[in-house]
Amino acid sequence: MDWEWILFVACLLDLAWGDPRWLPHPVVGMGKVISWLDRHLGRWIEKRGWTNETHREPLRWLGLCFPVVVVGGVWAVSWALVSLAYGWRPLAGQGLEVVMIWLAIAPRGLAEAGMNIYRALAAKNLALARQQLSMVVSRQTEDLDEAELVRGGVETVAENLVDAVVAPLFFAAIGGAPLAMAYRAVNTLDAMVGYRSDRYLHLGTASARLDDLCNFIPARLAIGLLLIVFLCMRLDVAQAWRAYRRDAHLHPSPNSGIPESLVAGALHIQLGGVNIYHGRRSERARLGDPLEPRQAKHLLLAVRVMWWATGLWVAILLGISVMGK
Repeated sequence: MDWEWILFVACLLDLAWGDPRWLPHPVVGMGKVISWLDRHLGRWIEKRGWTNETHREPLRWLGLCFPVVVVGGVWAVSWALVSLAYGWRPLAGQGLEVVMIWLAIAPRGLAEAGMNIYRALAAKNLALARQQLSMVVSRQTEDLDEAELVRGGVETVAENLVDAVVAPLFFAAIGGAPLAMAYRAVNTLDAMVGYRSDRYLHLGTASARLDDLCNFIPARLAIGLLLIVFLCMRLDVAQAWRAYRRDAHLHPSPNSGIPESLVAGALHIQLGGVNIYHGRRSERARLGDPLEPRQAKHLLLAVRVMWWATGLWVAILLGISVMGK
């Protein structure tokens, strides 16, 4: 089985089954390792009486343990398993790579998350829509109206287009399944310890910066990808480009603002605004212009954009692989 077939079959499996509950997902194992390491580092810090105010640099250096142990460990274990499988039977190695890449991507899961919110909104069930959104974002959703629920859903789909599709397939293409799994470890680390809470203000810096670094190229590859998709879908390419050039850099993440601003411009809506995290108000920069009021249809369009982008990205990678022979 050639490399392009490994990639193609992995994408077909995700399209057919997504992330099946009957199959143990490696991200669960990654999460357990991160939690275990977090507990031990926390005890070590507590014994020494370190605080964010008095030991900023030591905490940042200590935070390197997360990417070294977790990301390095995931890559090493994945590489060893793939190597052993290929050593036993080439078909076994190829099959294992297919499964690993399948589990490293998540376009169907992302689409289902967006569609669950959309269906609840279409049924005028705001309580259910709030519940569905709360499953994919960390902001408080209890009091959100339809416009804010749509915003949360569109932001989730747009941002995770890079995290769940473009980036893992990019790393799979250049480093095989082990590198794709290592990327998922980076992504999981950022989600668990990379945010700016009191506990991880400095301890999570290394994890957050590594996620920014790993997504730097994929996020910028998504620019051309999305512009082509908007053109094919007859969305507003000019407005998307205008919003990207003007607003992308305003996002606190150096990467997330790129797909979010592009999608906002193409859909003629504005993203960003006020979010509430654990009772704390957070003001996010506005991306795009409010040319249309946010409605459920915009969330449906965002999911369709994600599927178009996934198909185009897979086609591009397969084309590059074939032409490189």
